[in-house]
Amino acid sequence: MADTTPAAVPADVTTLTARALLLDMDGTLVDSDAVVDRVWTDWALEHGLDPRAVLPIVPGRQGHEPMAELLPHRPMAENHADNRRMLERETAETDGIVPVPGAAAFLAAIADAPHALVTSADSALARARMDAAGLRMPHTRVTAEMVSASKPDPEGFRTAAAHLGVEPADCVVFEDSEAGVAAGRAAGMRVVGVGPRAAAFAPTAHVPTLEHLRTELLPDGTIRLTLLPPA
Repeated sequence: MADTTPAAVPADVTTLTARALLLDMDGTLVDSDAVVDRVWTDWALEHGLDPRAVLPIVPGRQGHEPMAELLPHRPMAENHADNRRMLERETAETDGIVPVPGAAAFLAAIADAPHALVTSADSALARARMDAAGLRMPHTRVTAEMVSASKPDPEGFRTAAAHLGVEPADCVVFEDSEAGVAAGRAAGMRVVGVGPRAAAFAPTAHVPTLEHLRTELLPDGTIRLTLLPPA
């Protein structure tokens, strides 16, 4: 398998094994912060809200859910309508979409291993952002329209594990958001937090970027993950 880190391996590494890997998209494989910040800042200002209070609760969730928290007396039908409009805008706007460092090498390294994309984006948005970042789209994926509840509900991760025919305990989730880490844990899975945001949410293990990760597919089909500390 391809290596996603430098050859020199420090002594203080973390090693995990899994039968399948479940990958969040935004913040984990794709850096979409520029677009998300633009779209949600506009929405916040339209509704008389401070963007600084809105942006922290958005990551990892379908849009109608933070809307419901922020505007608790507004009918949910209006939240869903707003969410549809925002999804259309986010799908069309790809300026500033870039891969998370190490994402392309990581996806290449796990090409022959069981894995799935599990995202709160809908199918069109997921495709637009993966394409804009120049990343390979996993064959197995669970998107917003495939679940009845978004993260932190574990449904998406459990659905992906079922599609892959792997028990939850044999899966490792890669996530960056509080909602995503909570969803992975609730699904009975181990969670690797990716990036500085994830470190605060008590994942099972953490890497600063995917460049600090090595993967190896063993002869019995097990995936060995080696997580390297910061240099």
